[in-house]
Amino acid sequence: MCPDIPRYAMTARRQSRRRALGAILMAVPALLLGVRAQAATSRRLTPAQTEGPFYPVAFPEDSDHDLLRNGVVDYPEGQSAWLEGVVTDPAGRPLAGAVVEIWQCDHAGHYHHPGDGGKADNRFQGFGRVTVAADGRYRFRTIRPVAYGGRTPHIHVKVKMGMRELLTTQVYVADDPGNTRDFLWRRLSAADRAALTVSFEPVGGDLRAVFPIVVAG
Repeated sequence: MCPDIPRYAMTARRQSRRRALGAILMAVPALLLGVRAQAATSRRLTPAQTEGPFYPVAFPEDSDHDLLRNGVVDYPEGQSAWLEGVVTDPAGRPLAGAVVEIWQCDHAGHYHHPGDGGKADNRFQGFGRVTVAADGRYRFRTIRPVAYGGRTPHIHVKVKMGMRELLTTQVYVADDPGNTRDFLWRRLSAADRAALTVSFEPVGGDLRAVFPIVVAG
């Protein structure tokens, strides 16, 4: 012990340091819980939108991930594109086993639906369905969506788990001039627009769009 410092002063200092250390140790679990809680709520649910009038009445015989090949027939029209992403819950856990469906019009703006007058190009599959892998990933080969009848380019998306529908929404093309004129896109908040509007970037000879999906499983 230093002879210049009274014993009671040294004891008081030790007790003070112990109390400070104890307070820090007690605060650590609370901080960790706060970080975990923040991580668990950091993923915002993907906004829902209307299904629209053209969800298939009858599914095509070929309903796989490749909308540019209907059975044995290839579809050469439009600008080929990949739409892909990961399906997770709000905590970021992959939603393995979920089913993702997409449907859209052909290059001339027609759906495979009786309500659209039967004008759709039969070479275009128009609808696809995939089961999400263990890592939550899904992928479709299709065309960059086109405008029709006052609507800006978009692709319809639905997510199911068993018999439950978890989400129905629409995906838009970033920077498309028709977005600001589209009545559904205009109704979205800025945050919802950011979640549903994706860039279709050139990759090789195709386009690629990444659309992450967050649903309450």
